[in-house]
Amino acid sequence: MSTKVYAGTEVPVNDEGFFLDPVQWREDMAPEIAHEAGVGDLTDRHWQVIRFMRAEFADKGTGPTVRALGKTSGVSVKELYQLFPKGPAKLAARIAGIPKPRGCI
Repeated sequence: MSTKVYAGTEVPVNDEGFFLDPVQWREDMAPEIAHEAGVGDLTDRHWQVIRFMRAEFADKGTGPTVRALGKTSGVSVKELYQLFPKGPAKLAARIAGIPKPRGCI
């Protein structure tokens, strides 16, 4: 286990950078995580996906797959790949402070 510091708070993360305890995540941490992951500045569309990911995790205990995200988040799969290059579900989950969704490599 290692730790990262986001928005002045030290949090434990796994070897891929996912929070071990999603309760420790705060919205002010997301921009730092996004920059670290190479996403850049978060737009309203990024936030729509991030908040959707957190809501799905709270409701179902896991984040949605890219297919489910594209069907139910209000953001198309094509746009998801523009917003979160290199695997939208995995990257959005990391920025949202939730575990890597099932099925993500």
